[in-house]
Amino acid sequence: MRLLITGATGYVGSRLVCALLKKGHDVVVTSRDPRRLDRFSWSSRVTKVAMDADDASSVKRAMAEAGAIDAVYYLVHGIGRADFANGDRDAARNVAEAARDAGVGRIIYLGGFVPTDDELSSHLQSRADVAEGLTVEDGPELVWLRAAVIIGAGSTSFEIIRYMADRLPVIPEPAWIVNEMDPISIRDAIHYLVASCESSLPPGEYDISGPDHARYISILHEYISAVRFPRLRLPVYGVSTRLAGRLGGRFVPAPSSLTEELVTSLNHPMTASEHRIRDLIPPPEGGLTPMRDAVRASVHSPSPRPVCDLDDLHHLAVTDPAWAGGDLLRAKRAIGETIGGTLRMSARIAGTLLPSRG
Repeated sequence: MRLLITGATGYVGSRLVCALLKKGHDVVVTSRDPRRLDRFSWSSRVTKVAMDADDASSVKRAMAEAGAIDAVYYLVHGIGRADFANGDRDAARNVAEAARDAGVGRIIYLGGFVPTDDELSSHLQSRADVAEGLTVEDGPELVWLRAAVIIGAGSTSFEIIRYMADRLPVIPEPAWIVNEMDPISIRDAIHYLVASCESSLPPGEYDISGPDHARYISILHEYISAVRFPRLRLPVYGVSTRLAGRLGGRFVPAPSSLTEELVTSLNHPMTASEHRIRDLIPPPEGGLTPMRDAVRASVHSPSPRPVCDLDDLHHLAVTDPAWAGGDLLRAKRAIGETIGGTLRMSARIAGTLLPSRG
């Protein structure tokens, strides 16, 4: 199949490209600046097209340049930007309308669980708004895969947990941290995404999750167990998710606005309401990944490698965010950059001082 991926530079998207190429699909990748795609190990194996999802004209030009497309993967989001919720919905509509006009048959969208509460965080509301934007009259059929926390080194949610556990000798436990949550490993999320274009999966909304029914704090406890760092636990009261998000935004090296929005969303339980997809798509080889196995694989990630060369999708890729991987890896990178800069400077100075042989 010929498949177009928006958001391919992201954590999930970069791994999805590898999985689709491995299956033999013809992949088209979009970016505002296609030159940014050159750093990915799959760059020479895909068709690169310039596209700004916020600009309807840009999207139409990109669809025309891409040629015939069987399905579009929609993985972009503007979380962290000002008024990102409205922008996300409008961008989704731009893509859906252009896809309709280009004769695309299916859009596959990875979003989050949307609780039925009256008051949702901006992040959770935007996930539903994107699905609305992707549903246009006479447009492509929509497969909406809904997930909670995706476990894997490099995943923003996992990295927030990593830094909180690594940097805090005492772990505060507000009441909402025991809200129920059904996580999924990056391996299983990619499995369902790939199968959504290859199978006869009917259009509709599908919750995807791993085999474990857990709580938010469960991942934190599994991480602490995996790294074997003893931590004290301290129940705290009166701390809202919004306040925790703001404090976390100053404490974690991930973008502060992103951290704040994700932590604020923890005010709601995030559990799968149905498991229909398990009857329609066979599980990956070996079955769905238990939360403990996913966390341990993420913790014990070796040095970052090119994304398509990863032995395990839970491991860190060189193209994952520079702040991912923990403080030790960040320190090693900083030292390496300092040494590299010093060597380059020394070489330039030596080249200037050495006499010319001409």
